[in-house]
Amino acid sequence: MEILSVIVAALASYGFGAAWYMILSRRWIEASGVAVDPTTGRPRNASDPLPYITAFVGSLMVAGMMRHVFAGAGLVTTGEGILAGLGIGLFLVTPWIATFYGFANRPRALTLIDGGYATGGCGMIGLVLTLF
Repeated sequence: MEILSVIVAALASYGFGAAWYMILSRRWIEASGVAVDPTTGRPRNASDPLPYITAFVGSLMVAGMMRHVFAGAGLVTTGEGILAGLGIGLFLVTPWIATFYGFANRPRALTLIDGGYATGGCGMIGLVLTLF
């Protein structure tokens, strides 16, 4: 059951990311400076499966580690799961993103967009892990 909960949590986080970046696509494209196809306005690498595979494997890794941490900490309620997930995203992942982007002189908007995904995605993982 643990493996299934990790997979479902990773899928939930991945789905949250898909929605997050669809909603913020224009702003993310501007902030990231990613190359776009002039005819469609979509990122040039949109048909490359590697970023999507990497994102899902990353979600699996985060969900697996969060399950391990939750089990060790005895987190079992959905409220605990959501709060811990949001905390992990906001206070562990987002500061690293801010550090990388700060030294790379990336726009603050990109830090907020990607940090928002990290926070929301971890919150989704926390919710799903405590539902199973």
